Amino acid sequence: MYDEEELDLTTLPDDELVEQMFDDLYNGLREEIMEGTNILLERDWSPSRVLNEALVAGMAIVGVDFRDGILFVPEVLSAANAMKGGMEILRPLLAETGAESVGKMVIGTVKGDIHDIGKNLVAMMMEGAGFEVIDIGINIPVEDYLEALEEHKPDILGMSALLTTTMPYMKVVIDTMKEKGIRDDFIVLVGGAPLNEEFGDAVGADGYCRDAAVAVDMAKEMVAQKRAA
Repeated sequence: MYDEEELDLTTLPDDELVEQMFDDLYNGLREEIMEGTNILLERDWSPSRVLNEALVAGMAIVGVDFRDGILFVPEVLSAANAMKGGMEILRPLLAETGAESVGKMVIGTVKGDIHDIGKNLVAMMMEGAGFEVIDIGINIPVEDYLEALEEHKPDILGMSALLTTTMPYMKVVIDTMKEKGIRDDFIVLVGGAPLNEEFGDAVGADGYCRDAAVAVDMAKEMVAQKRAA
């Protein structure tokens, strides 16, 4: 939009600064996003306004282009990393104002499976949509899932698997949640290349997410429904 060399972000009016931040997010420019976030805060934007109008709206553009095959995983990861820079500044401020987050998610790849690219992508896209995400990693046994649910009390539990051999472990986790009487306390979303909707239904998940963009939309919708109920 502008020649980066000559651009002083502080000279831009709000609307142009936000446009520039969309571009910077798209290009994965973390330092510029942090600078833009600070400038908007100095201009008396509330933390939640900066989050929604500059960062979440910018990541939505990234999400659409990822879904349409214009951007690929590396570009999305770099955009999400830039967004994280802005979030590091905003998160403590949002906590102070007591702003309700869009939702909270615990996510991990199931036991026996060490694949994490898809999981990381979902985690980053969820953060990009304003969710608080606790990523508990790969090769996660049922005990660790339960511990994370107990500790973080999220709205959503996300489970990922890339191997047909590890997919059934999702049912182990969901069945254990049922035994403990906590299944209905959480929205359970599952995803991974070999899964499909039938499998999601069969293991008792609330939803199967074909990709990260679908995960975000489904998560938003289900959390809103749950809060309304």
